[in-house]
Amino acid sequence: MTLPEDLSRENEIKAEQSVESSSNETIISKEKDLNDKSQEQINQSLDIKGPEQQSSNKILNQNILEGLNKESFFEYALKELKDKRINLENEIKELEIRKVQIEKDSNNSFAGKSDSIARQVKGFQDYLTGAMQGLTNSVEQLDLISQPLVVAPSPLDKNKESEEKEVVQNVLAISDTFKPDKELILKCLDQYLGQPDYYADPWKFRRSLEPKDVEILEDWFFNMGGRGAQQSRGTRSRNILLSAALIAILGEIYGDRFQALILASQPERLGEWRRGLQDALGLNREDFGPNSGIVLFERSEALVECADRLEAREEVPLILIDAAERKVEIPILQFPIWLAFAANPEELYIDEELI
Repeated sequence: MTLPEDLSRENEIKAEQSVESSSNETIISKEKDLNDKSQEQINQSLDIKGPEQQSSNKILNQNILEGLNKESFFEYALKELKDKRINLENEIKELEIRKVQIEKDSNNSFAGKSDSIARQVKGFQDYLTGAMQGLTNSVEQLDLISQPLVVAPSPLDKNKESEEKEVVQNVLAISDTFKPDKELILKCLDQYLGQPDYYADPWKFRRSLEPKDVEILEDWFFNMGGRGAQQSRGTRSRNILLSAALIAILGEIYGDRFQALILASQPERLGEWRRGLQDALGLNREDFGPNSGIVLFERSEALVECADRLEAREEVPLILIDAAERKVEIPILQFPIWLAFAANPEELYIDEELI
């Protein structure tokens, strides 16, 4: 049940809403009238000016709009080009900085030091060439012939031996070591110059030699007395062929009391020696070993010990030294029969795969 006060309040609110709506309607109608009047005035002004003036005004407005559009377009395009130019300049600066950094790194790396490395390698090669030539000349100039030994009386025994003369003992020259067997050696060498005998007995030479090989062996036998260095024949196979002829001749002279000891510091080189001697002398693998005719060594110390044992049993060791060996150990020089091949620098470079 509603009260009288509430009814009066609702009536007031409704009255206020009706007043506001009526006022809004009046305002809207006035604004509409003003707009209509302004439109009529504009139309009248356009009608007064005439159709020509209206068309010119339209063209002018269009030109103004087009000019504004073009100007804004060019400004936008120029701004875009400027932005691209700035970006390109920044990228160029970054690339220049990277270029400087890369050049700096390359100078500190292998590419920058390649020239100095090449000069050092060339200098080392020249040094090795000179050193090996000097070694070859020194070996060729070695005086391996013993001079006569003069034995003088001791001062303590001067009174007892005052009436005796000085005793001069001439030691047999080393070059005369093989003089008694000269005919046999020359006969074998002449035979080796002929046609090879591929079906000869084991330990007999089955190939043929060149005149240069015969000259080297004659010099080694009769001038050097069976001990010394000879110029290499250029390759290991030729040196092995010459050594096989030497082994066959010494086998004819000494028989079973003779044993060949070969020194090469790498297994591959020793393998070439074994295969070459097998082919040239008709040998088997059983002929290579500590108790056989040919012994292969990688170290000079073991070779010297074996040679000492052979001499203790009154046997004759022949020591053959590969051309790749850079030096001959001093203990080897004490033995009576040895041959070292002196390689030229080019042969050493090829053997070490340096060129």
